[in-house]
Amino acid sequence: MCGIAGFLTHNFPEASKEHLLAMGNTIAHRGPDAHGEYIDDQVGLCHRRLSILDLSVAGNQPMYSPDQQVVIVFNGEIYNFTELRDNLEQEGVVFTSGTDTEAILHLYMREGTNCLEKLNGMFAFAIWDKRENSLFIARDRLGKKPLYYLEHDDRFAFASEIKAILSLPNVPRDIRLDAVHDFFAYQYIPDPKSIFSHIHKLPPAHFMLIKDGHKTITKYWDLDFSRTSQKNESELKAELQTLINAATKRRMLSDVPLGAFLSGGVDSSGVVATMAKASQEPVKTCTIAFDDKKFNEAEFAASVAKQYNTEHHEFMVSQNVKESLEGIVAYFDEPFADPSLVPTFFVSELARQAVTVAIAGDGGDEVFAGYEKYHTDDLENKLRQKFPNWMRKKIFPPLANFFAKSELTVFRKAKSLLTSLSVSPEYGFYMTNSQMEDRQWQALINDETRQALGDYHPSTVTLDFYNSANGSDHLSKILYTDVKTYLTGGILVKVDRMSMANSLEVRAPILDREILEFAATVPSILKFNKGEKKYLLKEAFKEDLSDDILYRKKMGFSVPLADWFKNEIKESAQYYLIDQVEGLAEVFKLEKIKEYWQQHQQGQADHSAILWSMLMYEMWWHRYIKNA
Repeated sequence: MCGIAGFLTHNFPEASKEHLLAMGNTIAHRGPDAHGEYIDDQVGLCHRRLSILDLSVAGNQPMYSPDQQVVIVFNGEIYNFTELRDNLEQEGVVFTSGTDTEAILHLYMREGTNCLEKLNGMFAFAIWDKRENSLFIARDRLGKKPLYYLEHDDRFAFASEIKAILSLPNVPRDIRLDAVHDFFAYQYIPDPKSIFSHIHKLPPAHFMLIKDGHKTITKYWDLDFSRTSQKNESELKAELQTLINAATKRRMLSDVPLGAFLSGGVDSSGVVATMAKASQEPVKTCTIAFDDKKFNEAEFAASVAKQYNTEHHEFMVSQNVKESLEGIVAYFDEPFADPSLVPTFFVSELARQAVTVAIAGDGGDEVFAGYEKYHTDDLENKLRQKFPNWMRKKIFPPLANFFAKSELTVFRKAKSLLTSLSVSPEYGFYMTNSQMEDRQWQALINDETRQALGDYHPSTVTLDFYNSANGSDHLSKILYTDVKTYLTGGILVKVDRMSMANSLEVRAPILDREILEFAATVPSILKFNKGEKKYLLKEAFKEDLSDDILYRKKMGFSVPLADWFKNEIKESAQYYLIDQVEGLAEVFKLEKIKEYWQQHQQGQADHSAILWSMLMYEMWWHRYIKNA
């Protein structure tokens, strides 16, 4: 796991090798073990290495082809690289290292950009091909590894993190206002946007080719829900078990210490069980605890750790939030507001004390329908069918507006339900995913923001993916949408930034390419079965986990936000949201921010979710705009 960066030198005359070094230094946390640079009259490349396979200098990057005509910098892990290497050696290729980087390099030299079809892993890489005068940049299927690029005044640069691009001279920091709206709707900024107007994300499952000054971006893979398996439940369960076992074993290959995140939920517990059965030594497991029992899953993690005799480590989060929050937030480079970023940072910090690689259970909820929102969505769709369209369109909206006048929880829920029932199923799903209601946004924004945004609305992100999904039923379409949006833009960004902040590599077996493609063929009834979420995945783990792990109510990686704003982080939050508010003042009405703050402090309403998004935005603005 590493960090990469670079630029085209011929159209970036003010950039030099010193700037390459500076880019690498900004992302040194991603790769503290070694660094390397390459520069000629066309391109500059740099690499920061976190050594995982072949710890010798032979694995250092940039890595060169035998004829020195092709150069690669690579971030990630290719889990099928041993098979690729064996095939290449049979064709006469001679390897000089034991790295997956060299396998990509040789595969590219034989197959060009088609090499991507054979890679199973998480990756972002750049290949400079002197023979073709081309720069080939690619990102893995789900975007587990990040890749940003700058386009401004014919200048081009790329990097694993935005901060590396910002270290270059004369890079503008103009804020993209529609991305701000996206952020407050989703708590993250969806691909391909970034918070900056001239910096973009290369979308997952895409590659960029720059040749002779011409740039193309191409999609090379997609999830296909059009083919539904005809196998019975028993056959599908057995196939899934085989795939999970294989994917987990592939991710246990490492030349450095390896362990696992263990939350006590189904996914992480199942992965730990699979690891324990495949390992000769006790698995090292790490979990996060909270002193508030409503958010604490540590007892369930401890139960699984005891069952599989793991070497278990536990950390109490509330000890360090106040002192650490600013530093944690700074790793994101753009606004990001999933509150679980805090425990994710601490569990990564804890894990790094014992291991360099951690295996996680990420992906089970999005791939196999594990979130409570899928149950809510199912109930709402059934209710939609019970009421005629005229009633949903004419009667429900004014009723919802009536209930919106009250802050009582029961009335707020009634308002939310009526509003959702009044719209289409796909728009209702957007509303379920959105973290800020339209009425709240409209009440908060100032006139300048309203005018500048025009008719833009963040729902287009959700609806575009929903409408492009090729599944035959609603659940398939919303699972496809969540994989393309919430998983790639939220969950995986959080895990990458917080783990790499601690120089820790995280691997997710359930997000293996073969499992993803298999899951897309599983009938929806075996994912969400009569109210049982993640049905087939639970069946696959049934022999390994107790019922109190498999069937307890999902807690998620939540934090006690409402209490934090009144106690743990109150002083810091007041500084950013009231005393020194500046970034938010460019978008929102200051009196509305104060109103939300005062209502929350006085217990009149729980505004913790919106206040957290505001706090994350303002903290980002102070570091990356005000103090740049």
